[in-house]
Amino acid sequence: MFGYVELAQLKTFSVADAEAITGNRKSAHSMVNRLMKKGLVRKIRNGLYSCVNPETGDVIASKYHIATAINETAYVSHHSAFEFYGVANQVYYDVFVASKSRFAKFSFEGMTYRFVASKFCDGVVEPANTEGIRVTDLERTVVDSMKDFSRIGGLEELLHCIDMITFLDEGKLKSYLDRYDLQFVYQKTGYILEQYQRDLKLSDGFFDYCLGRIGKSTRYLQSDGLGDSVYNRKWRLVVPTNLFHMYEQGGDEFA
Repeated sequence: MFGYVELAQLKTFSVADAEAITGNRKSAHSMVNRLMKKGLVRKIRNGLYSCVNPETGDVIASKYHIATAINETAYVSHHSAFEFYGVANQVYYDVFVASKSRFAKFSFEGMTYRFVASKFCDGVVEPANTEGIRVTDLERTVVDSMKDFSRIGGLEELLHCIDMITFLDEGKLKSYLDRYDLQFVYQKTGYILEQYQRDLKLSDGFFDYCLGRIGKSTRYLQSDGLGDSVYNRKWRLVVPTNLFHMYEQGGDEFA
């Protein structure tokens, strides 16, 4: 079928991409509509399409390709980035997409693509052996998730993700922490990652760095502050009682 092979190589495409094949916009619209009627192309959202693999009936584009193609500044973030790296504990049907340009959330084939305001672009990478995917690196993903537990599925899910990571570059962590420059994020990051210091190969100097930036305010690790809790004097945090012991034992204190 004319145009299918060329468009399929693009993972996702626009009418402009189709026009590059046909030579004019009218023919591009006709080609796309013809392929859609034959079930070889699906519309993802206005202006964005993907070819269908006839053998599986699924679109060729992954959710990560779709997220990245939303606009020129879009990239995969938070829990969706952890999923990309294979360290997430649960599969979510929300895809978190950071972008400088706001877009309305939309759903496609069971996935809902949600806008996250992009504060900065440090740590956004195009992984090797992939094409058409932009995603935060592991260190940026950890810091982003520390800042906002709600986009990681909560504290328990964050602990599961970190538990599967074997190394973090502390230079990158400090760089991203400094970009946010929020005392609470230094507190949460220092307190949580200290429990995984040996596994993640983090130096004592990293935690001294975080401690020097936490300020004098006491805060709750979880914003609701519900349940049994204890005060951690070092990090000036009120944290769930036996947090890491209960997590390791598969307890239900997060319920």
